[in-house]
Amino acid sequence: MDKLSKDWITEHSIDFEYKKYMLLAYLQHVEGCYKLNRLYPPLADLIEHYRTAKTLKESKQHLNGSFPQRMAGFDAERFRLTYEKVVNDDALMQELESILDFSLPRIAEYVKEGQAIFDFVEKEMSIQPVGILPLDSACGYLFLQGGRRDTRVYEYSITIFDQPDARYRAIRTSYVNSYARSITNTYEFIKTELIRNKRELPNPAVFAVETGLELPVEETFLPIAKRMLLRQVDEGKAN
Repeated sequence: MDKLSKDWITEHSIDFEYKKYMLLAYLQHVEGCYKLNRLYPPLADLIEHYRTAKTLKESKQHLNGSFPQRMAGFDAERFRLTYEKVVNDDALMQELESILDFSLPRIAEYVKEGQAIFDFVEKEMSIQPVGILPLDSACGYLFLQGGRRDTRVYEYSITIFDQPDARYRAIRTSYVNSYARSITNTYEFIKTELIRNKRELPNPAVFAVETGLELPVEETFLPIAKRMLLRQVDEGKAN
């Protein structure tokens, strides 16, 4: 199973054995992706599944705490009244509890494994500006140079939008071209070619991300490079 729906825990039949089978099949797929250093979309999906399951768990605990209670007796040893719930968990709620108790630690384990791979790969990558950067680096080009000989070029744009509770950033990339790495096809030469071919960006910000690792581009190299680029642009604004 290569994907779990957002509401996989609560949709269709809430049956522990069935949900256990679903999750283990999905985690087996994730493990296969990790072995090939394919981090996305599995890692992002796992983080979302963990948040959803944790919210469900907390909501259920809140629901249990809100059930009406009645006095059951007096605990003479502790010198206090004891209460019992008027409404007890039915079979469905107990089944949901079992699913959550099984799922949360296993999803967390795979999130941790994915983050460890992410951190290792990121340490093996470096980012540097190509030429002089403009005052505004919110749009420009991103070069990816991995174990292969070609330099992959992406156009990027960063958008910042405010919400009442936080500020968010979104980065969009679109593939432009690939250039065979050679003595003549330097980063500076590629930058000049891009400017010549696209007059709308006469002075673009250009960053090159390099690694000696052979990485899946769309599943790992590009997502991590985009995160590094966002951090680099933020640091440039702070300086």
